[in-house]
Amino acid sequence: MKIELVTEETKDCLKLPNETFQLFGELVVTKPNDKWEYHEKYFNEPKEKVFPEENYSFETINENGFAVAAFDQDQCVGLAIFETGWNKYCYLSDLKVNANYRRSGISKDMLDFAITIASKKNCKGLSTIAQAYNLAANKFYLKYGFEIGGLDTRNYEFTSERGNSDIYYYFNF
Repeated sequence: MKIELVTEETKDCLKLPNETFQLFGELVVTKPNDKWEYHEKYFNEPKEKVFPEENYSFETINENGFAVAAFDQDQCVGLAIFETGWNKYCYLSDLKVNANYRRSGISKDMLDFAITIASKKNCKGLSTIAQAYNLAANKFYLKYGFEIGGLDTRNYEFTSERGNSDIYYYFNF
């Protein structure tokens, strides 16, 4: 497995398709005493979900940040998109791994690699958002060392996903 910065030569990996993933529970977040607390709540019946396809532009990604990809031989099997911001956090806007390669450490390896790049761009940490009902993603971020920094319970108010929440995560270098 090889992790590298997406370049003009490897920009086709930005077309890595979204694949289904399991929604088997949610992370329930509260802040009762000025400290974030959470517990896991498992669904009686798991569901499958797939996010809509993005139409990434290599030029736009490079203007706003960078992308990192994981390759097995010459096949792109993982992708992480980052945006550098005004607040010194490098925002992870997308993280996906081919279904056949999940749970193999590729996401961790891409974040590790991205931290080196983000540090060179004067970033002081990573930030990201996970939907509360995507327990797998939330567990990954917590295991990696991200800390909960916020909760948005209104983002989906006028959508088909009403009742869902976004959990904001931060990881300082």
